[in-house]
Amino acid sequence: MNFTNRTGLCSQHPDTIRKMKNDFRKMEDEMDRLATNMAVITDFSARISATLQDRHERITKLAGVHALLRKLQFLFELPSRLTKCVELGAYGQAVRYQGRARAVLQQYQHLPSFRAIQDDCQVITARLAQQLRQRFREGGSGAPEQAECVELLLALGEPAEELCEEFLAHARGRLEAELRSLEAELGPSPPAPDVLEFTDRGGSGFVGGLCQVASAYQELFAAQGPAGAEKLAAFARELGGRYFALVERRLAQEQGGGDNSLLVRALDRFHRRLRAPGALLAAAGLAEAATEIVERVARERLGHHLQGLRSAFLGCLTDVRQALAAPRLAGKEGPGLAELLANVASSILSHIKASLAAVHLFTAKEVSFSNKPYFRGEFCSQGVREGLIVGFIRSMCQTAQSFCDSPGEKGGATPPALLLLLSRLCLDYETATISYILTLTDEQFLVQDQSPVTPVSTLCAEARETARRLLTHYVKVQGLVISQMLRKSVETRDWLSTLEPRNVRAVMKRVVEDTTAIDVQVGLLYEEGVRKAQSSDSSKRTFSVYSSSRQQGRYAPSYTPSAPMDTNLLSNIQKLFSERIDVFSPVEFNKVSVLTGIIKISLKTLLECVRLRTFGRFGLQQVQVDCHFLQLYLWRFVADEELVHLLLDEVVASAALRCPDPVPMEPSVVEVICERG
Repeated sequence: MNFTNRTGLCSQHPDTIRKMKNDFRKMEDEMDRLATNMAVITDFSARISATLQDRHERITKLAGVHALLRKLQFLFELPSRLTKCVELGAYGQAVRYQGRARAVLQQYQHLPSFRAIQDDCQVITARLAQQLRQRFREGGSGAPEQAECVELLLALGEPAEELCEEFLAHARGRLEAELRSLEAELGPSPPAPDVLEFTDRGGSGFVGGLCQVASAYQELFAAQGPAGAEKLAAFARELGGRYFALVERRLAQEQGGGDNSLLVRALDRFHRRLRAPGALLAAAGLAEAATEIVERVARERLGHHLQGLRSAFLGCLTDVRQALAAPRLAGKEGPGLAELLANVASSILSHIKASLAAVHLFTAKEVSFSNKPYFRGEFCSQGVREGLIVGFIRSMCQTAQSFCDSPGEKGGATPPALLLLLSRLCLDYETATISYILTLTDEQFLVQDQSPVTPVSTLCAEARETARRLLTHYVKVQGLVISQMLRKSVETRDWLSTLEPRNVRAVMKRVVEDTTAIDVQVGLLYEEGVRKAQSSDSSKRTFSVYSSSRQQGRYAPSYTPSAPMDTNLLSNIQKLFSERIDVFSPVEFNKVSVLTGIIKISLKTLLECVRLRTFGRFGLQQVQVDCHFLQLYLWRFVADEELVHLLLDEVVASAALRCPDPVPMEPSVVEVICERG
């Protein structure tokens, strides 16, 4: 098989070589014929060029003469053409004709014929320039037409500096007309359009016109250099300032409104429309001034929302006052303190969220100015977080603390229940609400500012201190109410000539009733608290002139009705116990601590009033009965019942010291009277 293939290839090889030789012979013959043809063509071309050389030179000369005749014809017809263009108002065509002929006429003005044409053209051109100036000064046409007039006048060789001044003067007239139109909309007679419509009109009218003026000026007077650019910048800065003043006047009318969406849209349009003139007139600072206006409005808006939150808080307090007073006036039960507290907390939180949502519109991505450094940093941290939220929380605490004035001033007219409610509100803010509000604020406003902010812990500490002051003042106010009843009951009674006691005085019953009501009121908002273990005989103890149980064990055996009492010893012991009781000790956030503070103030007042009176035998016995009645009920409200025992012991002992004939009532009789009372 392989041998056969090789044999076949060898047999075909001579034919292939023979065929290739024949092909190369044919190619050589064709190349020879091509060379012969090229030589013939070259010879014919040379003979044709030699034949046409003379004719080509004559044609070129004739073409030059024809072009020259056309130019001369144009020059001779130029005055009539210019006159016709001026009559038809084709000023641009006339200026182009003049431009084409100016150089030739100046070159050949020494020839009489050309000098005559030039003189005629100058007269016509002067009339053309006069008409263009007249048209320009009338100002009836728009900015593009006036720019065309200036361009034609410049092409006619009019002074550029003079035209520059006239151009700006006419532009000033048009733009001032736009400003007057905007100012008329702010007048007292017609109602001002909404702020979005106002900014749209200003943007399309004044700002659009200013852009046209700036673009045309830069195109026409580019040769004026830096001096011309500064002139335009000063022009734009002056008129732009007047426009900004009108915009700010209109924006100021929106500061009392509650909806930010329309205001933000208007500011967005205002800011967007000033991008173009801001780029054209960077030296005038229009874009920067517009951004400053937007920032200033945003700051004022934050202040407006802060004032709104303060007003909402004061409104909530007014509602609470009315709710607390209405049931007493109508003689029916009103909403509980817990319900009022929930309503106040919910209302304030809703207003805070609404304010955050309203000011968040300034940082929306679709708003043109939201990417400015102020709105990405300072507005979020110092404006919203510190100025609005932290500012309101501190304002709320300050308003609450303002109720802690001395009695007889603002604090004296404040319902005690309102003090209690505010203290619980501030305490709730300290435990949870402040952290929640600031977290919500930080999530909505991604702060990119490194300025220091108020820590949550600092704000919580301020709220807790406010709650403590309010609760302490509540204790003082309630203690003062009960103390005034006790003081009047002691000062208005004749203790020397009083009758033998048969009943508990009504004021003591009122004291117990009021204390019980306070206990219920405080229990609505605060937890119980911790009490010491109660003794088994707390409700059965009977007071005598021997003061406390400890005193009774020490010197009671030496006292009999017929023997004088050691008053100096009794006074010293009484003083010792008095100094051990801190009447105005700090109040804890629980019901027991609050009631303990109120009872201490009340009994201390009773003690001081007793020390200022002189008692007869039956007066002393009445004090015994009253103190025993108070002890029967008050011990259960305090953290340590021994405190009530000590104070009431001092009251009885002090009355005994001031009694010329201290004969105590039998304990069993005292108990019977108190049980009957």
